[in-house]
Amino acid sequence: MLKLLSIFCLLSSCCHGYSSCRSCVVPVVCCPVEQLPTITEASPSSLIAFPFDESFPMTCEAKGNPKPEFWWTKNGEEFDPYQDPRLIKEKNSGTFVIPNTGNLTEYQGTYRCYASNKLGTAITEEVEFVVPHVPKFPKEKIDPIEVEEGQPVILECNPPKGIPPLQIYWMTIGLQHIEQDDRVSIGLNGDLFFSNALEKDSHRDYCCFAAFPKIRTIVQKNAMSVIVKSKNSNNDSSSGPGHANSIMEREPSLLMPSGVKSETQLVKGDELLLECIAEGFPTPMIEWLKIDHRLPDRVTIENHGKLLSIDQVDEDDKGKYMCKATNIHGMAVHYFDVSVEEPPQWVSEPESQLSMIGSDVLINCSATGTPQPTIQWMVNGKPIEEVPASNRKEFDDKIVLHKANSTDSAVYQCEASNRHGTLLANANIMIMNLPPMILTEEGLEYSAVEGKVIVMHCKVFSSPPSAVTWNKEDSTGSLEGLRFTVHQNGSLEIYNVEKEDMGQYTCYTKNTEGTSAITALLDVKDPTKIFQAPEDLQVLIGTTAQLSCLAVYDNSFSGDFEIVWEKDDMEIALNHTENSGYFIEDGILQIVNVSHRDQGMYKCVASTPMDQDTASALLMVLDIPHAPENLLLSEHKGRSVKLKWIPGEDHNSSTTEFIIEYEESQWEPGTWRELQRVPGNHGSAVLKLYGHVNYRFRVSGVNTVGRGRPSEPTERYKTPPAAPDKNPENIKIEGHLPHEMDINWEPLSPIEHNGPGLEYKVSYKRQHVEEDWQEHLVKRHSFVVKDTPTFVPYEIRIQARNHHGWGPEPKVVTGYSGEDFPSAAPDDVAVEVMNNSLVKVSWMRVHKDKLHGHLGGYRISWWRLRSLLDSKKTHGDKHTLTFPGDRNHAMVPGLTPFSEYSLIIMTFNRRGNGPGSHAVNFKTPEGVPERTPVFRVTDVQKHTVTLTWAPPLEANGVLTGYLLEYQLINNTEEVGVLQTVDISNPDTTMWVLQNLEAISRYKFYLRPCTRVGCGPRVSKESTTTPEARKSHRLRSFNTRQSSAMTDTPITALLNIRSSVCDNFSYVAYMNNRKHITSMSIFNSSKTFHVIEGLELGTVYTVRLMTNNWVDNTSIFEYVIRTRAKVSLASIHGGISTQGWFIGLMCVAALLTLMVLIACFVNRNKGGKYSVKEKEDLHPDLESQGIHDDTFCEYSDNDEKPLKGSQHSLSGQIKAEGSGDSLVDYGDEDIQFNEDGSFIGEYAGRKEKKGSMEVKGTTNQSTA
Repeated sequence: MLKLLSIFCLLSSCCHGYSSCRSCVVPVVCCPVEQLPTITEASPSSLIAFPFDESFPMTCEAKGNPKPEFWWTKNGEEFDPYQDPRLIKEKNSGTFVIPNTGNLTEYQGTYRCYASNKLGTAITEEVEFVVPHVPKFPKEKIDPIEVEEGQPVILECNPPKGIPPLQIYWMTIGLQHIEQDDRVSIGLNGDLFFSNALEKDSHRDYCCFAAFPKIRTIVQKNAMSVIVKSKNSNNDSSSGPGHANSIMEREPSLLMPSGVKSETQLVKGDELLLECIAEGFPTPMIEWLKIDHRLPDRVTIENHGKLLSIDQVDEDDKGKYMCKATNIHGMAVHYFDVSVEEPPQWVSEPESQLSMIGSDVLINCSATGTPQPTIQWMVNGKPIEEVPASNRKEFDDKIVLHKANSTDSAVYQCEASNRHGTLLANANIMIMNLPPMILTEEGLEYSAVEGKVIVMHCKVFSSPPSAVTWNKEDSTGSLEGLRFTVHQNGSLEIYNVEKEDMGQYTCYTKNTEGTSAITALLDVKDPTKIFQAPEDLQVLIGTTAQLSCLAVYDNSFSGDFEIVWEKDDMEIALNHTENSGYFIEDGILQIVNVSHRDQGMYKCVASTPMDQDTASALLMVLDIPHAPENLLLSEHKGRSVKLKWIPGEDHNSSTTEFIIEYEESQWEPGTWRELQRVPGNHGSAVLKLYGHVNYRFRVSGVNTVGRGRPSEPTERYKTPPAAPDKNPENIKIEGHLPHEMDINWEPLSPIEHNGPGLEYKVSYKRQHVEEDWQEHLVKRHSFVVKDTPTFVPYEIRIQARNHHGWGPEPKVVTGYSGEDFPSAAPDDVAVEVMNNSLVKVSWMRVHKDKLHGHLGGYRISWWRLRSLLDSKKTHGDKHTLTFPGDRNHAMVPGLTPFSEYSLIIMTFNRRGNGPGSHAVNFKTPEGVPERTPVFRVTDVQKHTVTLTWAPPLEANGVLTGYLLEYQLINNTEEVGVLQTVDISNPDTTMWVLQNLEAISRYKFYLRPCTRVGCGPRVSKESTTTPEARKSHRLRSFNTRQSSAMTDTPITALLNIRSSVCDNFSYVAYMNNRKHITSMSIFNSSKTFHVIEGLELGTVYTVRLMTNNWVDNTSIFEYVIRTRAKVSLASIHGGISTQGWFIGLMCVAALLTLMVLIACFVNRNKGGKYSVKEKEDLHPDLESQGIHDDTFCEYSDNDEKPLKGSQHSLSGQIKAEGSGDSLVDYGDEDIQFNEDGSFIGEYAGRKEKKGSMEVKGTTNQSTA
């Protein structure tokens, strides 16, 4: 039946004409099948014409094929809306509209709509159109009501009829409400009841007001006058003694309702209202009961006990109720018999049917209600008695059509009614034979989401009903399984759709009249799934919160996918303004400057046109606690008071404690100080206070976020004065002078005085010597005891007092009088060498009698006398270490190896240091050298590299040589084998590595060595050239000093070939130890340059600077070291004092003088050639085969350095020309920094650097 009903609805909505198919929910193929009319929309059963509405539609819509025609009846007679031009009609519709022209009375009545075509007629329920009148009280003259005091009074209202609800008010002309109580009340009928009148009830302006909210109207009845005559006419006062007794007392009687019993009928769902109003004196009290039952829990007693109400009554509320009015004289009762009835309800509503010709048709219609509804049948809107049929039989609740034929097709109406209402149902009965007609469109494409449900339609119209089966193109037979269901309407429902369900499906239909089929395509989409869901978050207020939401979805929805955020089920609107705190990008929600209003549940909705996924997270905003409220002081007990408060909101972080602060008005007004703290689960605290203080308090909460704002302060509370509660603390006993003792203490704070007149009593005595205390009263917080022995123990105590008494008994503390300097030094000082930089020092402790004070500890001072490489002793910088406490040994670190030191020890106390011990000398053993200060690659060729360096500044022993290592490091992950060269000559400062690969990068390592081992290494990298290139190399660089036994400065002579001399303008040399750089102008007209004033035993870097000097560019660089002064005495143990040695030295001096004269003569004849001869005897292994004129030469003077012009330059020298000509000379850069030292590498191309120790000749070796 349900299947046929849905088919009727579909056909009637689709088959008005062939062009209306697109209006169907499911695309269908239109058909020419005729259909009975069906009502689709109608007005409610009651329509009230409220005066403020503009119009009132009488709705009637229907469908059918052929298209239905409409007509109306009013009050049972035919009514044609088209005959009244005032009515508004709608085309192709049965609906007409009654405009509100102000006079609607003529339209009042009961309407019914009929929709008919040639097959039958459908009808609507009757619609009552009510036109309310403006309610008015009748104009009447109301006589005054006179009653004796104590008698009942009823003022009748009799409100006019109108649209409910009705509201009654009793007021005076001045709009003052009549007060209601046990004695005075308003009844349900609107009357005003007085159980007993009193003289104060006399008024001339009692008015009844009736309000009708639906029509926004209030009407007033004429004023009524009540005159209450007093029983005591001689006494004008109603309150005098015995007045109450003068009123006639009586037992209760009921004013409303009358009689002893009444019946009340209600419709289920209505509100039950039972009222009892009684008169009598004293005023009766009302009590309600339900006979044989307890009053329902839903009962409400109102109007001072006079009204019982039950909302939404049902069958359980029926029964007998009783009200009982009682006073001291008796009682009165009334019984209510309450019955609950129901309007008609369908038990079996008639259904539309499609049946075959010749079949039996059964139409059921039954209803229930109280009283039982009566059933009336109609055919096409006419009583069934007026439409006879031979094959039809009627019963009370059914109709049977025997062997029905097409002429029995009609609209059958069933109407069920009782006194509470009427129900009407239409049933379309179609009798025909028809082969299957599939109304669903062919080739529909369906899309489903994997894991969801899809319904594919196959709407069929046929008679008799046809069987529907579904097949899939790649399967045999019909679809089977729990996931597939074919419904009665032909639709195929697939549960938990899978990817394998994609494909083409066929719907087959068949009955006795024929068959039909359609196909449909199913596409299965990937589901939308959130894979990174937002997580619950707790953030601090004012910070930024970030909630992430990332999802995957089907690729076909790339343009239609979106992520929407909701807060508390409301979508977050983005206005992209500065004031907006929400920012969404790529599914990530950022909440900037989080506030309390941002707290809540956030939902991420990732959706496509077909599905969606959601994920939620709770955002909690953490903040400091809100200020406590309602601070209250109680339990005042002098210097104790109880403080109570109500904690403020903790903002999602539990309050851990409360801080109570106070402010007093005498010492620090306006300053709040902490008084005490209490746990966070407390709401009160007992405060212990100081005396003579005017307090007020405030409280603030603390949670994990921080401390909250303080509360509002309490009122002032002043404590009475009292003696001090405590004595001074932190007593300090010191002696700045040997015969004094200074006593200091921390004074009581002003609030701790507890009263005026605070002072301190200082008591002291020598410990174990004196019995009596010496006492002094002071107001300050210090005291000095004079003429004390040096450093002896005392007992001291300090007690506070004020005008109200002494403080508690003070504690005794022990201290010492003033200290003096220690008078003895440690004895038996011994030094044990642990290693080359650490020694252990031990000594004998100083006796305590010599300390003259508290032992502070010991101090060790030491200084370096000399290096063991140097015989001359000097007094180096003194170093001191302090070792606190009582001890007899210590470790002294950080010593220089291979050195001689001197050391002393002293003790100290608070007064100062004692005398030092006898100096102890010791020597440190040899160590490894420091790193080489200069390491350079000075010449790079195709297969050779020249390395130069300077000796370490501190050899820390006897230098034995160098360890040179190198390896290939081309731009690969692997490096070459590490090659080692052991250089055993400690004077070597240059080395040539041969047989290297061309165009290859090498790394070089150099470590200086002593007998102990090798020091830290330095490294350089360089790349060999593709071919050999010319090299500018210095031939020799010699220094000479007049005597190795003196401190005479060394002078160096630089000899340069004229072929390259024009390339230089400046000579720069730097003291590598002091980092002091000097420069002088080179005279290019000469072939030599003199460098004077070099220090002994010092390393220098010498550079020859070009004419066009830019950025410290140089071509030649050498590192030299001058010879240290040698003392023969240190070697031979004082041989210079022997006579034979002095004579030998005189002979040597004479021979030297003769040699110098000969050299001088030889030089005047052309000494330059002698240098050339020396070069021939000692050829430069690196320069063989290169013409001598391409080099600058160095030679030393035989006797004295040649005096030449030398000019000192200060500051930077600016280049006079371009430095472009230097580009081809080098690839490294060395620069001067602000103090003149060399930093960095060369800028521009230059000769690779070499280093050498200057000892008259250049020592160089070749590897």
